[in-house]
Amino acid sequence: MGAVRRVLVLGLDGLEPRVAEPMLEAGQLPALARLRAQGGYGRVATTYPAQTPVAWSTFATGVNPGGHGIFDFLRRDPATYLPDLSLNRYEQKNAFVPPKAVNLRRGVPLWDLLAQAGIPSTVIRCPCTYPPDKMKGRLLAGMGVPDLRGGLGTPTFFTTEEAGPPGESERVTRIELKSGQVSTQLVGPRLPRGGDGGAELRLDVSPAQDQVTVRCGGSSVVVARGEWSEWLKVKFKLGLLQSVAGAVRFFLPLGGSGFSLYASPVNFTPDAPPFPISAPWDYAGELEQALGTYYTAGMVEDHTGLLNGRIDEAAFLAQCEIVMREREAMLEHELARFREGFLFCLFDTPDRMQHLFWRFREPDHPANRKREDAGYRSTIEEHYRRCDAVVERVLAESNDDTLVIVLSDHGFTSFRRGVHLNRWLHSQGLLVLEDGLAPGEGTGEFFRGVDWSRTSAYALGLGGIYLNRRFREAQGILSPDDAERTAAAIQAVLPSLGDPVTGGLPVRGVRRREEIYRGDYLTEAPDLLVLFEAGYRASWTTSLGGTGEGIIEDNTRRWGGDHIVDPVLVPGVLFMNCPFRADAADLLDLAPTILAALGVPKGEAMEGNDLLS
Repeated sequence: MGAVRRVLVLGLDGLEPRVAEPMLEAGQLPALARLRAQGGYGRVATTYPAQTPVAWSTFATGVNPGGHGIFDFLRRDPATYLPDLSLNRYEQKNAFVPPKAVNLRRGVPLWDLLAQAGIPSTVIRCPCTYPPDKMKGRLLAGMGVPDLRGGLGTPTFFTTEEAGPPGESERVTRIELKSGQVSTQLVGPRLPRGGDGGAELRLDVSPAQDQVTVRCGGSSVVVARGEWSEWLKVKFKLGLLQSVAGAVRFFLPLGGSGFSLYASPVNFTPDAPPFPISAPWDYAGELEQALGTYYTAGMVEDHTGLLNGRIDEAAFLAQCEIVMREREAMLEHELARFREGFLFCLFDTPDRMQHLFWRFREPDHPANRKREDAGYRSTIEEHYRRCDAVVERVLAESNDDTLVIVLSDHGFTSFRRGVHLNRWLHSQGLLVLEDGLAPGEGTGEFFRGVDWSRTSAYALGLGGIYLNRRFREAQGILSPDDAERTAAAIQAVLPSLGDPVTGGLPVRGVRRREEIYRGDYLTEAPDLLVLFEAGYRASWTTSLGGTGEGIIEDNTRRWGGDHIVDPVLVPGVLFMNCPFRADAADLLDLAPTILAALGVPKGEAMEGNDLLS
C-alpha cells in the first residue's frame, strides 16, 4: 500500500479472539466483519508480559519492553525492596521548586517521528503518556494519570452503619444523619508537609433516603437512588493561598439498612490539573469546554467500588456506559476535524469489563460462590457489540485515502487460581523469614518479616522474580555465580509445581530477562518472568510482596478474568481496511506500519516491520 493521507487507529483494550471470532462468524459484529472483508483480520502477538501499559508502550514505540522500560505496573526499589508504580514518578529538586511529574516510558513514540516529518497527530488516552511530551498535534494522557491523591484510584464510602475495615484502596468514613443532614469531609490530596487536604461536604437527604443533594462551597449535585450523579467540582486547600481543584461523582446504592453514599476517586479537573495531562497543556480544557467535564484518571472504571462491594454490577455497568459515551464524544470531536495525519483513540472499557464479568461465563468459577449471576453471562458479548458500533462510526468517516486499524493489545482468559510465588520460593529455601515467623503469620505484604541476609530470590508484581544480588539490592547476598545457579534452579523446578486440587501444572515456563528483552533498559526488568497456564495468575498477595500461607489458592474475588499468563495464550485482534500480512503480526509491527502508510521511515530503534509491504 502506498502512502495515505490519514491513519485512524481504534484501540479496543483486551478484545479476545476466542470471543470475537465466533461472534464474527455469527454475524454479530457487522462493522468488524466489514472491515475484515475490506482488508483482513489476524491475531496479533502481545508483549512479555501481556499487560496494558507494557503492550501499548510497545505499540507506540515499536520496541520491546527492554527498549521502553515498562515491564509491569509495579517496580521494586532495590534500596528498600518495596513496590512503587513503574509508569511515572515525581521529582522535586528542593523545597523552593514545585515538584514535577516524569514519564518513565522511554523510547521514541511514532507521533514524535511523524512530527519530525511535519505530520500532525491526535492521541487520545494512550497508556504511559503522562506527563505528555510536547508534540505536533494534540494528546490527552491515559493510563498513568493518577487521581488527586496520587494513586490509581481511591474512592470514599460514607455510611451511617458499621462498615468494618476499609477494603482495597478505599476510604471508609462513618457519618451521622441528623434531621436529614450530614456534615462530613471528602479527603483529597496529600499535603506537602504531611497529612491530607479535605473539602467540607453537606449532604441533604430526603425523608425516604432515596435522594441526596451533595453541597460543597457554592456547588451542588443531586443523586437519586441507584444512579450516578453529574460531576461535582471541589476545591481542596493545600496551604495559605494555595488550593487544587478536583472532580468527583457520587452513587447512592440500593438497599442497606442505613444510609450510605459512594464517592468516586477524585479526578484532576481537565481545565486546571495540578500536573499537565495534555499537549498542548490546554487541550484537556478545550475538550471540557466542548464536551463537558470528563474522567481524567488513568484507571477510569470504578472497579474498586465493585470489588469492595460498595456498588453492584448494575452500577458498575452504568458507570462503564458513562465512560464509553465520554470516549465516543472525544472521538467524534476529533473525527469532525481530522483532515490528515494520525488519529488514535483507546477504549479501555472492554478490558475492565472482562476482568469483572469473565467469571459469569463459568458457572463453577470460584468467584461465583454465594453470588448470583443476575443475568450477566452474556455481558461481555453485549459489550463487544457496543464496541462494534464504535467501529461502524469510524468506518463511516473513512475513505480511500484513510488506513483504518482496529486492534487490541492482548486477549483474555479465566483467572481461577492464584499462585503465591513468594510462598513457593520460601518452600524452596530461596526466601527466608525471620526466626520464629511462618508464612501468613505476621508476614503481610511489602515483604514484612523477610530475612534479607538469607534470602536469594523474591517475587513482586504480576509474575516477576528478582534475585537478591550483591551490590545491586541493598542487602544482596548473591554473587554472579550464585545468581546463575539460583536462576537455573527456579527455571528447572517451578514449572513442575502441581496443583493438588486440579491436578494441573500452573506454570508453563520461566524465562530469563535476557531471553525475552533487549535494549538500554534491560537491567530494569525482573530477572525472571513466570509464564502461567490459562486459569492461573500470580496471587494478589504476591503482587505487593506478600508470602501467603499455601502455595495455590482459589481466586474468589469478582476480578475473575485476566491476561497475565503466557503471552502466547492471549494474543490480541488486528483488523485493517486493506490486505496485510496477518499470519505473524506482532505489536512491534504497528508503529512501522503506521509510519510507512504515511510515508515516513521507521525509527532506528524500531524492531518490527511494515505489515503492508
